Amino acid sequence: MSERRAVLEVKDLAKHFDVTRGLLRRVVAKIRAVDGVSFDIAAGETLCLVGESGCGKSTVAKLILRLIEPTSGHVALDGVDVTQLDEAGMRAHRRHVQMVFQDPYASLNPRLRAGTIVTEPIENYETMSAADRDERAVKLLTRVGLRADSRNRFPFEFSGGQRQRLGIARALALNPGLIVADEPVSALDVSVQAQVLNLLMDLQEEYGLAYLFVSHDLGVVEHIGHRIAVMYLGRIVELARREDIFADPQHPYSEALIAAAPIPDPRANREVRLLEGEVPSPMNPPSGCHFHTRCPYAVARCRDESPALREIAPGRFVACHLRGN
Repeated sequence: MSERRAVLEVKDLAKHFDVTRGLLRRVVAKIRAVDGVSFDIAAGETLCLVGESGCGKSTVAKLILRLIEPTSGHVALDGVDVTQLDEAGMRAHRRHVQMVFQDPYASLNPRLRAGTIVTEPIENYETMSAADRDERAVKLLTRVGLRADSRNRFPFEFSGGQRQRLGIARALALNPGLIVADEPVSALDVSVQAQVLNLLMDLQEEYGLAYLFVSHDLGVVEHIGHRIAVMYLGRIVELARREDIFADPQHPYSEALIAAAPIPDPRANREVRLLEGEVPSPMNPPSGCHFHTRCPYAVARCRDESPALREIAPGRFVACHLRGN
């Protein structure tokens, strides 16, 4: 068995946004959008980041790309800490990590033809003749399932699924090692979702790509993920292999998410565990375990002491006082 090589390593990553008021913009509070997140992704692996809206999933994606600056923590790509890079260093780094966005239309320049959209990253990083760029565009477009002559079309001339394929072709243009996919199929029809997911999986096998896949759809996650990191209020509460989490979730929040997911079988019967209460504000999170206000198993310790993310079995991490003791 080959040694596992981490393409991405995230350590104690945090992002706090200031809340200001008044003419002097005085800081009165902080929103802890991401609060000490750690994980890694190996070559050829998909790590799915899941959780309710507002839990910090997309913020983690933006921090890894350095679209926003972290408050603290480290992000290493192929062993290089990108949080310490200057502008020139970041330019070299960006070719190794690309993004596939949620909205396949808003992420494409409506004034550019498909061929130009795909080769624009190449123009920024490599010296290549127009003929060679056109040839590269054709190869990328056909690889993602689009016709060669589609390079002359504008984004509005494509369907939603075709636009997302175009976005994937653009992400592949510089041969990145890591692709960050932020809800890449949530805006697509269910039948098209399966096609795009299968395309991503085929490309991963072909090129050895690492994916950080952000999603709230557990059906999608179960199809594409190798490991799953469950987030709640800016923290990872469970991290394990896909099959382990779906077969036997260890954190009460993971358990509730899986129980709430619909089953595509009208004859299936299972117990529904609805979470009570509202999601707390990240500006004023609960003391101790952030989930204790909604947890049916909470004890006194949960209100006072924040649980660390501990390894309770090989490759299985849980942040819960009731597990691994």
